[in-house]
Amino acid sequence: MAVVRDVMAAFELFQPTSISDAQNLLEQHGPDVWVLAGGLDSFDWLKDRIKKPKVVVDLSGIGELREIRALGNNGNDGIEIGAMTTLTEVVNHPIIKQKYDLLAQAAELVASPQIRNQGTIGGNVSQDTRCWYYRSGWPCYRAGGNICYADTPEGRNREHAILHADRCVAVNPSDSAPALIALDAKFVIRTRKGERIVDAEDYFIGPDIDITRLHILQPGDLLTAIRIPSTWAGAQFYFEKIRDRNVWDFPLMNVAAAMVTSGASSGASSGESSAPSSPQTIDRIRISVNAAAARPLRLKAVEDAVRGKPRNATTAEMAGKLAVQGAVPLQFNSYKIPLMRNLVKRAIVGAGAGTGTEEATWAS
Repeated sequence: MAVVRDVMAAFELFQPTSISDAQNLLEQHGPDVWVLAGGLDSFDWLKDRIKKPKVVVDLSGIGELREIRALGNNGNDGIEIGAMTTLTEVVNHPIIKQKYDLLAQAAELVASPQIRNQGTIGGNVSQDTRCWYYRSGWPCYRAGGNICYADTPEGRNREHAILHADRCVAVNPSDSAPALIALDAKFVIRTRKGERIVDAEDYFIGPDIDITRLHILQPGDLLTAIRIPSTWAGAQFYFEKIRDRNVWDFPLMNVAAAMVTSGASSGASSGESSAPSSPQTIDRIRISVNAAAARPLRLKAVEDAVRGKPRNATTAEMAGKLAVQGAVPLQFNSYKIPLMRNLVKRAIVGAGAGTGTEEATWAS
């Protein structure tokens, strides 16, 4: 199907300077409004004339949406990140780097430096899927049609889902999402009824709930901030992203883990291939993957299985096998099963530096 790539369709542009003004505009125009953050996802849609909103609300003039605030005395209660904070600002913020480096690692692997300078944390978690059938205007399920073109004998589905597919097999492309889930972040949403706070993992939805969206925002809703509690401050973190190119690419899959251990120091955490005789014990852990399904997945079964276990290769092997239970590959993405299994294993033992390229070892 041909895509018209000329001038954008006409729309009315509003540039509010406060959250309340933005909220009023969203409520006034309802489903006709398009919210513009960094614009990197939005302008793709608008230039390709696939999305033709009547009204665009540009949030770039709202200073309070771009603040990073320490919560409590010296950030002892956590940190709050305004939704319009750029990914570069997230990467460079001293408290985030010191206490919540998992998010800084994830944000730094998004696309390229130029894109991180413009892209926002709110936009990164709220962007739409990158399935090329959907993005090119094909009338698929997600676009209101009655077929998933990727899930057909002729479909190209190398980047698509192996878990929790329900008619649509497109995946969530965010890098920061699994890190925020692992950090037990809270998303602050302004709605018609007031402020609503949801867990990061509940912000994202799959096609079984709504096939047209990747998140819970309804017309009139506005994501204003992301709060990270101090629960996992200074924990042992692991983030790895596998992609085809080192820059400017979406993940084939990524993994994020936050872990608290006790006992002897484990040699595996420094990249050694063999575990010591007295490994650490996993006391607490949160682990999440993305690009395996339409929504980022928190691996609760893996967390429960490894909690109280030694942090060694045996535990990692068990965790990897458990993580991929129920995975169903498509014609061109069977590689994602060993990829996911090994990413989970590496997140448990902390082995390797995380190359972030497709050259990583996928097979057992």
